[in-house]
Amino acid sequence: MTSVPSVVPPPAPAGRVPLPFTKGHGTQNDFVLLADPEGTLDLDASLVRLLCDRRAGLGADGVIRVVPTAAAAEESVRAQAGRARWFMDYRNADGSVAEMCGNGARVFAAYLRREGLETAAEFAIATRAGTRAIRVDDAADDVRVSVHMGSWRITAPERFGERGFDTLVALRSEDPWPGLSFDLGNPHVVVALPESVDLDALDLSFAPALNPTPETGANVEFVQPLGPGHLRMRVHERGVGETRSCGTGACAAALALRAWSGRPADHEDWRVDLPGGTVYVTVLPGDQVELTGPAELVADGTFWLARDGMAP
Repeated sequence: MTSVPSVVPPPAPAGRVPLPFTKGHGTQNDFVLLADPEGTLDLDASLVRLLCDRRAGLGADGVIRVVPTAAAAEESVRAQAGRARWFMDYRNADGSVAEMCGNGARVFAAYLRREGLETAAEFAIATRAGTRAIRVDDAADDVRVSVHMGSWRITAPERFGERGFDTLVALRSEDPWPGLSFDLGNPHVVVALPESVDLDALDLSFAPALNPTPETGANVEFVQPLGPGHLRMRVHERGVGETRSCGTGACAAALALRAWSGRPADHEDWRVDLPGGTVYVTVLPGDQVELTGPAELVADGTFWLARDGMAP
């Protein structure tokens, strides 16, 4: 029998400090997770951009700091400590702070379970959008996580009531399309594409132009219905660009088609197909919504960070 040599970790590069990380994704919306049990990591925008860089860094759509809720900087987050022990400190790839991320919440939950930080199948996490209830099913090989996404609302119901939309959305090569804006803890604008438009052919390499322009920007979902309770979509996320999936965006897309149908009681369960996979949205009573989908942790490692915070 041929012996397998043991793997010896390389010595630390001179002048570098170790930054342990975990890489994970939810339907190919990928994240770098950083454990910060003492709440002392200075996660500034330049470090986030470095980690998310797909050439000079690790590559990701965002960074999630895993920190005790009681150690969070924001008072509104610390107030959730009695209900949720761990805070999902989420940052977009450009370093900007985000309120909520549905795919990120599932990956965050899978990490907490793997590390033994949460041992029950149901628990809560803290986010900037409020406390979110989690349900984990890891009996099979693939982990499926359900996230209670909290309350949602149409951002400008008065404009929706008059016209059925509240925003105009334009790409460079297309005339503007009507869109409907939602607040799911973070902002979204959903566009239902005409049948004549090829969803796969859209150029989402730049941010769509929104009129009116939301003060904090918005994620923009381009949607095509496939049948009752079934849709496909692509998304351009603020602070990131096009991503392979967006959990809150999938919820917004289902809610928009539901609103436009004129039959809000129909199709409370939705299948949403994205470039990175499939998630499921359940519309709950009282303007609540739940997201279910896979979560995968794919790698653990050490990023050797220069003492001045620059790349190795």
